[in-house]
Amino acid sequence: MLEAPPSRNFSYTSFVFRGFPELQEHRHLLALLFFFSYLSVLLGNSVLVYVILRVQRLHSPMYFLICSLCVVDILVVTTIIPNMLLGLLFNWNRISLVGCLIQMFFTHFLSSVESTLLLAMALDRYVAICKPLRYTDIVDSSALLKLLLFTLVRSVSIMATLVGLVGSLWFCSSNTINHCYCDHMALVILACGNTARNNAAGLAVIICFVGVDISIIFFSYMKILSIVLRAAAAGEDRLKAFHTCGTHLMVIMCFYLVGSVTFLSHNLNIPISTDVNTLMGVLYILIPATVNPIIYGVRTKEIRTGLLRLLKVQEKRISSTKISPSGKT
Repeated sequence: MLEAPPSRNFSYTSFVFRGFPELQEHRHLLALLFFFSYLSVLLGNSVLVYVILRVQRLHSPMYFLICSLCVVDILVVTTIIPNMLLGLLFNWNRISLVGCLIQMFFTHFLSSVESTLLLAMALDRYVAICKPLRYTDIVDSSALLKLLLFTLVRSVSIMATLVGLVGSLWFCSSNTINHCYCDHMALVILACGNTARNNAAGLAVIICFVGVDISIIFFSYMKILSIVLRAAAAGEDRLKAFHTCGTHLMVIMCFYLVGSVTFLSHNLNIPISTDVNTLMGVLYILIPATVNPIIYGVRTKEIRTGLLRLLKVQEKRISSTKISPSGKT
């Protein structure tokens, strides 16, 4: 039951999630779907991390980035899905203001880290294909360290500022969050004071991560595609190049476009129902985390070969344990 503020000086210190209000009678089905999606994220990304760490020939900058992307995907989905499942299954929908701000920080921080990793992977492929002779000079351990520092400084500083601005607001309008996790604008619209700085900060985040990152990623893939198409003599090779680059760009666009609409739906006055907005807010995190192990892992020949090799080694070990010293099973 929602609380009624006694005066204008009152500010809520706990909130209630109201995700999927029109689908409450189907919440157990939703929980089942999200549970299996969560399991697929954990399984797919964990297997990919295991293969990259175990196979020596995969210890290179590109596969380090893929491994990092898998770890980030596991963490960002874990930040929101378990709490969602508790709400859908047991109606545990309440969260404190501090807990909400913590969840908001890690959700947006990890999403920004993923954006930087996608940018780094696009640039890595650009250098590898467009400037192959200089690849080892440009992409080395020093470059990876600089990327790590850049990612941490940019993501921590921007997201800490964003969350800090939200934490300074007073929430006296309502304590019902029309979402299933603590999204920036879903909490800001509950504030009863001036939120102009928060709106500006939200717009700045989109410009920084979407406007800058997606532009560089798109440019990189267009250059890669042009080089590959010029080099590919056969129609089959051209089709494969289009398919690979197109798949990568579609997943990336899903991450950026859906995330941007969800993040700025209030600023842009986009009429989206609570259920649709909540679903979009979940899918822009869940879909890339689910398909990334496929498009960057299973469809990559070196990773696929490494996985098959590990499976064969494991099969031989299992077979050897079943054989007794006398050679009888």
